[in-house]
Amino acid sequence: MIDILGGERFAAVTPIEKGFSGDKKYYVSAHDGTKYLLRIMSIEKHEAWNKLFAVLERVAAFGVPMSEPVEIGVCNDGVYVLHSWINGEDLEIVLPNLPETEQYALGFKAGKFLRIINSIPAPENEENWAIKCNRTITSNLKKYHENEVNRFEGSEYLVKYIEQNREPLNELLVNRPQCFMHGDYSVSNMMYEDGELRIIDFDRYSFGDPWSEFFKTIFSARVSPHFTTGQLHGYFDGSPSHGFSPSHGLEPPSEFFKLLALYTSYSCPNAMAWAIPHGQEEIGFVVKLLANVLRWYDNMNNLVPSWYLKGYEVLPLSPF
Repeated sequence: MIDILGGERFAAVTPIEKGFSGDKKYYVSAHDGTKYLLRIMSIEKHEAWNKLFAVLERVAAFGVPMSEPVEIGVCNDGVYVLHSWINGEDLEIVLPNLPETEQYALGFKAGKFLRIINSIPAPENEENWAIKCNRTITSNLKKYHENEVNRFEGSEYLVKYIEQNREPLNELLVNRPQCFMHGDYSVSNMMYEDGELRIIDFDRYSFGDPWSEFFKTIFSARVSPHFTTGQLHGYFDGSPSHGFSPSHGLEPPSEFFKLLALYTSYSCPNAMAWAIPHGQEEIGFVVKLLANVLRWYDNMNNLVPSWYLKGYEVLPLSPF
């Protein structure tokens, strides 16, 4: 067993407080000056992280600009993972200050990168998506009805949409493909380095419908509708990529927005229960976010959220 934080391995170690994963994160510098992100987690996560590490190596090999996996092992404190260090700024802070055309172009690239990430198929024995999805919906509704803390102004519109549409949309759920998913793909997990996009924090990964990744656009749209629109256009640009069939132009198919509304509706009602243990700042953040969701969807009367800038396009875009 090694002491990964010992002075023999690194010349400098600085803790990083950001994030809610519960893992310990550090900015570390080797004696040769090479900088890394060091993540240390409980030994129980060893098997899951071994699997994730192997997938991240594939993602990096596809050319996705990211915090690349460097090394994984067991240490005195559990499991450690070394990633390449990104010397950039948080994208969600930088983005509002960029020209709208650049926001869109970065979003377009983010959509391209997500399509590559989603090109890795789920394991062959993965449970049918409709079964998994409906189980989550049932569980979320049960928690919502049993705990008043989950109620917020307008939450009844989300619950009504779920209850009225889960059965009609089940045929779409049954036929959805499944793949590797980042799990938290939004501007909160992206960096801006030398004018380019970098992707970080894959630790919430899962396998499921690639379109369900877009639920997290609610976190990006509050920062930049142009970025988020660009992300959809980059993903649905009509070019086949790693096994995906072409779409028509840049616009997502109508089925996409139907399912996105469902994924958004069933993911939101329990957000307050998550926020309360994290303090007043997070509660305030979630209250504003949920109010935005209801406004974007006009209390679920519109399937296409108002942050989506239909027909917006900037060409030529920076090369992928």
